[in-house]
Parts: sequence; structure tokens; C-alpha cells
Amino acid sequence: MAPDGFGGTLSPAQAATALADGWRRAAPADEVDLAPLSDGGPGFVDVLATALPDSERHALQVEDALARPVRAEVLLHRTDGRVTAYVESAQACGLHLLAPDERDPLRTTTYGVGQLVGAALDAGAGRIVVGLGGSATNDGGAGLLAALGLDRYDAAGERLPPGGGALRDLDRLSGTLDPRLAGVELVAASDVESPLLGLYGASAVFGPQKGASREDVALLDGALTRWADVLEAFLGVAVRDRPGAGAAGGLGAALFVVGARQQPGIALVQEVVGLAERVARADLVVTGEGTLDASSLVGKVVSGVARVAAEHAVPCVVLAGEVQLGRREAAAAGVEQAWSLVERVGTERALGDAGPALAELAAHVAGQWAAGRSD
Repeated sequence: MAPDGFGGTLSPAQAATALADGWRRAAPADEVDLAPLSDGGPGFVDVLATALPDSERHALQVEDALARPVRAEVLLHRTDGRVTAYVESAQACGLHLLAPDERDPLRTTTYGVGQLVGAALDAGAGRIVVGLGGSATNDGGAGLLAALGLDRYDAAGERLPPGGGALRDLDRLSGTLDPRLAGVELVAASDVESPLLGLYGASAVFGPQKGASREDVALLDGALTRWADVLEAFLGVAVRDRPGAGAAGGLGAALFVVGARQQPGIALVQEVVGLAERVARADLVVTGEGTLDASSLVGKVVSGVARVAAEHAVPCVVLAGEVQLGRREAAAAGVEQAWSLVERVGTERALGDAGPALAELAAHVAGQWAAGRSD
């Protein structure tokens, strides 16, 4: 059982547990191996903490996307005398932390993510991995850089307020980045290859999901263009066209500016949890997510799991909240069959009673799988 989370209703661990409970109900003789996964978004730290039992979780209070206090964690893992810190941007600036009427990428900030990175530096980390995904922000990582030492000012010398919208008035940066960043390996763990700007950039692709209107998208893209101009002039680093710079509303760009390299989140997590070895011992792989659609095939958990299963000639099936992908497209990605929770139990129950509903669907699939084996 190797699912991602289900869009605000189930974490990866909860989804894996529900799948396992339902499967055991219909096929009690089967051995079920739970391997919840994340591509860098919500659940990233929880998944890694389970896979690294000797790691340490350090809780702290940071600012959420609207500058309110929220609890977050830095996961520390020591190997060969070196400390790796894992942080999850969604714990600080996640969309799931905001009510629908609070979502406003003109105002939301990544400052809390910078606080998490600062906490990792305080803990003596030599390597910091930042999971990107599920953000409520579109500030180009300006908040993160502010938390690490860079302030933003307009032409009148006034300090700019948080949020992506304010960047349209950006005139200059002031301050010095935390010098400890120079001695640390930074990794941006993301499934997104989007650039910072333009038709396929952070504002146009992800802004509407975070509450941006058509007018807001145009404003935000212009603001991020100004942000890229000033960053390049002040720090001498060009990131606007770099793949992945648009991840998490441009948070990828800010991480690249301070020296981060990109690594696909799902590849990193799969390696840590030993997915390939576990798949090689399996007769069937079950994965899932909230919506199985075209985006699932590009760097997401489902595509990563299906690829590993195909490499080991193990069939892979998907149980998703909704299935918007055709059978032929799914098969081309290595998915043998996909089932929809909404089709099985209806939208209301799929959202309001997700765990038991997913277990019910898993029991149904297990019954079909068992019947197929007996045939």
C-alpha cells in the first residue's frame, strides 16, 4: 500500500491504513506492507519520520501563510556524523491551513518556511531538504528570504508588506542572507518543473487553485517579474527560467537563489523508504491520491510508484478519490486499473467519511483481485 494523501481528507499514512484495513477485511491471508509516500507536499515529514525511526522530530511555532502562529516540525536525521534536516513547506504555508475565504495569494507569505530553514540551521544541519507542494502562496519565496535576512523596500524607502502582490512595488533589497547558508547543502524536493513566470509559470498555473482571479494572475505574474529583476540585480543569480522555480508559488526560485539544487520529491522519498526493494517482494502494488488526472503522470506519487512497479514486473492499481484519466492513458503510465471513490460511494461520503469509504473500496478491490487469482 503506497499512496499519497487524499487532498485534505486523508494524510498519506491515513490513506495507507485505510487501504490496508479494507484489504485485510476481504483478504485476511494476504500480507500487507504499508509504505505511505509524499512528493514533497503535505505529509512529507510524517512519511520520512516513519521511514527513519532513528530520526528526531523538533516542534516549533512559525508563521502560517497569513502570519498567524502555527505548529510545525523539523525532522533531524544523523548519519556518518552529518545532520540532515527535513522541513515541509506546507506545514508553514499550506493551503490546507486556510479556510476557503482566507485564500489570497496577493497577501500570503512563505516567511514561516524561512523560519523552518533557520531552525534547521540552528540545529546544526549540514544538509537541509525542503519539501515543496500544497502551498497557499505566490510570493516567489520573498517571505522565506526575509526570514533569512533580506528585507524588501519600495521606491519611497518603505518596507513592503508580505505577499506576492506587494512585489509589484519592489524597488530594492536590503540586508544580508544568513551566512550559515553558504556551508549547507540545500535541496528543493519538488514534483514541479514550472518556471517562475509566464503562461506555464507559478501565477498562471497554480494561482487560481489558491484563490487568484484572472486579474490577480496577471498582477502576480507582473509582480514576480519585478521580483526576478531585483533578485538578479542584487544577488547576481538568474532563476526566472529555471525549471522548478515556479514550485510552491515561486518558493523554488528563492531556494535556487540561495544555492539549492532540485531533486524530485517522489524519488527522494522512494529512496528513503526503500520502495524498490519492497515492490520487488510484492505480488501487487496499490497506490492512490485525491484525483488521478494528467498531472498525476508528471512527477507525482502515482507515476513514481507505477514506474517502480513496472521495473519489477509487478502489477499496479490505483484507488483515487476521483479518476479523470482514461484507461489507455493510465495503462501507458503503468497503471493496470483505477477505481474511483466518488463513483463508489458518492462525493459527500468520499469527502466526509473518507477513511471508512476508502477501506470499503479497498475491500471491494481485494475481493476482485482474489477472484482473479482463483481463476
